[in-house]
Amino acid sequence: MTTLRHLVNRNNVLRIGVVIWLTAVWLALWGPPSVANLLGGLLVALVVVFALPLPKVPVAGRFHPLSFIQLIAVSTYYALESSLQVAWFAIRPGPPPVSGVLRVHLSIQSDLVLVMCTDLLNLIPGTMALEVDRARCVVYVHVLDVGSEEAVVNFYRITRRLEHLMINAFERPGERRRSDPETEVRP
Repeated sequence: MTTLRHLVNRNNVLRIGVVIWLTAVWLALWGPPSVANLLGGLLVALVVVFALPLPKVPVAGRFHPLSFIQLIAVSTYYALESSLQVAWFAIRPGPPPVSGVLRVHLSIQSDLVLVMCTDLLNLIPGTMALEVDRARCVVYVHVLDVGSEEAVVNFYRITRRLEHLMINAFERPGERRRSDPETEVRP
């Protein structure tokens, strides 16, 4: 029983998932599925996972699927809304919008969740995270439209909502704890 528990731990399950994902990406990139492509992708995935491992990432908190689904839905809406806004800026008559860099203070505790939140901001058209100050938990974001007070307030409102959803999905305040080696994940 102990050996089965040892084999089916979080790290091994994650490694198997990464191997399957990398093999699927290999098959998607290298044309029609064949035995040779499958074996080649599997070999490359095994080399990447076992010979070139990533450093351990401390994980604090638990994953909450319902909050994650809400995060996906809201961020998809914001990405579509922002895409339409950027398209309008591209085709409308008149001068280009006033852009600028805004500072966002976040209350995210985990480095992993902070990176995911920054990546999410980068996925929204019209925004680009330029710098992350981890010590102060501040992100500097280039925003396409800061020409009015309303646009700036809207950016901060969207950022706060995404931050709140990220915290709910990955690190609820009652579940925050110091990371220990047992909760670190190595893909």
